[in-house]
Amino acid sequence: MQLKKINPNLQQALIENELLEANEMQQDTFSTIKSGADAVIQSPKGSGKTTTIVLNVIQSMEKTMGESTRALIIVENKEKVLEMEELFLKFGTYTDLSILGVHDKGDIDYDKNIISMGLDILIGTPNRINALFSSAGFNINTIKMFIVDDADVIFRSRLDATILRLSASIEKTQRLFFTTEITERVESLADKIMIEPLFFEMEEED
Repeated sequence: MQLKKINPNLQQALIENELLEANEMQQDTFSTIKSGADAVIQSPKGSGKTTTIVLNVIQSMEKTMGESTRALIIVENKEKVLEMEELFLKFGTYTDLSILGVHDKGDIDYDKNIISMGLDILIGTPNRINALFSSAGFNINTIKMFIVDDADVIFRSRLDATILRLSASIEKTQRLFFTTEITERVESLADKIMIEPLFFEMEEED
């Protein structure tokens, strides 16, 4: 995948999974995400938003470091958690990054134990993430990337207050929303929690 200064190990894993060409969204947003800027990225359903999140998180994290969570990715449901976990395993073949997916139907004590042992990337549903961080006293200020996938769907389910509360607990982080459409709620929350966010809007390909 031809992206400027992409990590060679990530590049190798992408090639092995036959991802040879970056799409418009991946090309347009790669440098911005790598720079650490806040952004709202809108792209049609099925256009590779999940893949874009995974490759950018691997690019930014590179290797395991310390014991506290550095990337927090909030997704809509259990199916999305499992889908994203699988992509991290595929594209993170040549890294030692530790990943955990959590959801409302999982064992919360097991989740807490794994997080307390040290973790690089945590993927989860809004309610489970909120329960973990509000009850277990984990240090949330080590998070360098705070990402919401399907932001329009999550906010439509009135979970924007949960996202706002989680974001407010982190002093300094990069905040990214990925969304199929930029709704009023998406725009409003971006305005509340992001610093001069950049907006990317991708059109449907013919």
